[in-house]
Amino acid sequence: MAGTGSRRWSGEAEGQRAQQAQPEKGCLAPPWAGIPLQRGLGQRLRQHVNPLQAQYQQPASPPHWERVYRRLGQPFHLDIGSGSGRFLLRLAQEQPDWNFLGVEIRQPLVERANAWRDELGLDNVHFLFANINVSLRHLFAPGDLSRVTIQFPDPWFKKRHHKRRIVQPQLVADLALLLQPRSPVFLQSDVQEIAEEMVARFLEHPQFWDPCQGPIDDNPFGIPTEREWQCLQLGLPIYRYWLERR
Repeated sequence: MAGTGSRRWSGEAEGQRAQQAQPEKGCLAPPWAGIPLQRGLGQRLRQHVNPLQAQYQQPASPPHWERVYRRLGQPFHLDIGSGSGRFLLRLAQEQPDWNFLGVEIRQPLVERANAWRDELGLDNVHFLFANINVSLRHLFAPGDLSRVTIQFPDPWFKKRHHKRRIVQPQLVADLALLLQPRSPVFLQSDVQEIAEEMVARFLEHPQFWDPCQGPIDDNPFGIPTEREWQCLQLGLPIYRYWLERR
């Protein structure tokens, strides 16, 4: 081995809203609700982070992979914009034969997620504070990645802020290099414009295609993010796509 806007909540707000939202009749609680995660942030968290600020332009150093993952030979799943980390923690529990890395631009969320990881005794998941658009090509070598998820990224609605969105052509080009052939990329958002823009940028690159030929109905991992679960309870639409690297 070698993101942030008005529709995404802060880590504390994510947890509070998820707790406040009452499931509809017959709807199960989120699968991560039973994980005994007690640690709070201990500080106010900025809800919006401008990834173009100078402080986020320095590439993150790769972690000492052999210290983070007990079995380095397992396939690698990258979650871009991991937020609170609950989705990835639960997935790491359910899929011990995979290694997981969550990259998040808000450092307090990363520190708390790693503390939760230690609390749960997991040795196949790690969270990294980084601007993925600056750091991705410094973290992995070609063919290192077997799966990527980008879920509910900050939409940055104002036109002058579109350049702050996570899925930019360079990110797609980097993922085309780092992903193994036939590796999936799962995208989802509750903002149709964002979902369609992400898909369009991936499909503009010749190494990606859409085997499903359009949006899919369900989350194939069966584990919702906190924003996803909230949308489900409120009956809001979610736009999901399952792409593949050729």
